[in-house]
Amino acid sequence: MVGSRQQHDAALPPGTTGVIRIDLDQLAANWRVLAALGRPAECAAVVKADAYGLGAIRCVPALATAGCATFFVARLGEAIEVRALAPDAVIYVLDGLLPGAEQEYSRIRARPVLSSLEEVQALAAFGRATGTRPAAALHVCSGLNRLGLPKADVLSLSQEPGLWAQIDLQLIMSHLASADAADDPKNAQQLETFQLLRSKLPVTPASLAASDGMMLGPAFYCDLMRPGYALYGGQPSGSQRTPVEPVVTVHARVLQVRDVAVGASVGYSGIWNAARPSRIAIIAAGYADGIPRSGSASNGCENGAVAFGGILSPVVGRISMDLITVDVTDLEPGSCQSGDWAELIGPTITLEEAGRRAGTIGYEILTRLGPRFQRIYVGGG
Repeated sequence: MVGSRQQHDAALPPGTTGVIRIDLDQLAANWRVLAALGRPAECAAVVKADAYGLGAIRCVPALATAGCATFFVARLGEAIEVRALAPDAVIYVLDGLLPGAEQEYSRIRARPVLSSLEEVQALAAFGRATGTRPAAALHVCSGLNRLGLPKADVLSLSQEPGLWAQIDLQLIMSHLASADAADDPKNAQQLETFQLLRSKLPVTPASLAASDGMMLGPAFYCDLMRPGYALYGGQPSGSQRTPVEPVVTVHARVLQVRDVAVGASVGYSGIWNAARPSRIAIIAAGYADGIPRSGSASNGCENGAVAFGGILSPVVGRISMDLITVDVTDLEPGSCQSGDWAELIGPTITLEEAGRRAGTIGYEILTRLGPRFQRIYVGGG
């Protein structure tokens, strides 16, 4: 589906203007590669935010079939969906235990990742009240300073062994702040802090590395790894290539190609003016579809781009709610016409390149892709 009217897909609903193709076989292959990389540590899968926007309803079964037995989500509602898709899986909820949610966690057999003394005490109280020992993970703060128990609270917990009689502690975890930069000394500092905090708690399997942390080496694997972005073909490390392949391509339809005279402006606010007679393609995608407005380009500035047949064409003017305007003057005649498909993400423009051009990261590009893109699944049985 690269810049050609021959790529019209009869399987698409009439009027389709944007397509995300998701290769479920490659998703499964990426998980297998990462699982092999980290053995004997277990390899989980992070499927929060609807599997990074790609559709948990298809991605979770594909990962489960590949052999994944443990999933991480952010919200309890996501855990409910994943439980329906993977009845026997272990499911951790990163946001932890909100007040009054204990019974729902029990019902769906999901494990809250406890990040405060209050959460630990609430779950222990639920266990006492129900005569159960609910399973959970404990998140300790090793230096990121978001969620996670600080050192003082971990030490406090270490003085209350009775709490663990009411909680089935299955995992102790933390999260790295700078794992995308392998030479950042904070990585080693956090590993040391994590090991210290673990030593104050009951002997329990541990997890520290997400996608980028897996590239820091075996010392960071611990007992369980939590890749997310890398599963979907992203390259999380700024220091070295992760051994995964792309899962996603994104294309949008050319609605029109128009001639623009020298000096004419294009788009809102007139921030770009043609310095030569120009051909401008109007693409059916915009910030309502998750295309960052920061990819807009004014005179003399190069930001966003699309590709036709492997050749980049720069965004010109403002990215608007529904449309992108692109300078295709330098393309061969006839290589970009109404009805063609422009590559937004694919072989020419990676997630990382798209993020760089918009002043953000590939994670944001991937998870922002909106529902107006038709999602087409390839493989996965």
